[in-house]
Amino acid sequence: MSVDLPLVARGKVREIYDASTRAAPDRLLLVASDRISAYDHVLPTPIPDKGKVLTELSVWWFDQLTPVLDSFGASHHLISASDVPSSVAGRAMLVRRLEMLPVECVARGYLSGSGTVEYSRTGSIRDVALPAGLVEGSRLPSPVFTPSTKAEVGEHDEAIDFASVVSAVGAARAEELRELTLALYSRAAEIASGAGIVLADTKFEFGLAGNSLVLGDEVLTPDSSRFWPASTWSPGAVQPSFDKQYVRDWLTSSGWDRVSPPPELPDDVVAATRERYVTAYEQLTGRTFTGPQR
Repeated sequence: MSVDLPLVARGKVREIYDASTRAAPDRLLLVASDRISAYDHVLPTPIPDKGKVLTELSVWWFDQLTPVLDSFGASHHLISASDVPSSVAGRAMLVRRLEMLPVECVARGYLSGSGTVEYSRTGSIRDVALPAGLVEGSRLPSPVFTPSTKAEVGEHDEAIDFASVVSAVGAARAEELRELTLALYSRAAEIASGAGIVLADTKFEFGLAGNSLVLGDEVLTPDSSRFWPASTWSPGAVQPSFDKQYVRDWLTSSGWDRVSPPPELPDDVVAATRERYVTAYEQLTGRTFTGPQR
């Protein structure tokens, strides 16, 4: 997989290239690899077709969420998923270059993961108070905005309070981010519910084009969201999921210390993880995933 364009940045699972031309400046090419990360490490074993699933699902969600974005005077960064180099067809998006905002916009409709850990200690998630008696997997009375820092590669995102968002982007912009994040989550959760999937939580990234908010990066994929089968949702325990939790669970059971280089994934874990990504795509979109396993 090679691209004859200047490399701008390399993340855990993506490469970003400068795709600007004289006629169309400020264009980037986002290429999703098959790499998978867990516990802030990129694992040595790829998941076949993962990059294509993430790309095709993001493209589908950008289309689904356009009416919500329009209602806020916002937009998304996708220009084309077809006008890309043939070497990365299916796993690349041509997008607008943005001035990215320095916060991760997290929306939660259910208690899970790090949210459960913090809630068990404090009864809240940072400055968002929650009712007593919730357990892992509980549905929240209403979706909540629990932002985090945008960490560098190899570092942890850290949950922050709303005042920190205000400090980073200003009061009016912070309120706009919160309202838009929750509106996007609510619409996405409604769509997912219709497909028999619980959208427990997700994160969005926004940038600016001029003074307008633009939804960027990937959107509502198994890498950025917790998707649970609605048919098996049962609060009180960790839920089965269509994301990389399966990989995290295997890594935990392997005895890996999360400090030394991570181990290779067994073939059965690779196959089962790929199946979860593909199932999420097919169940959400109603389409058959046609990408060949490479």
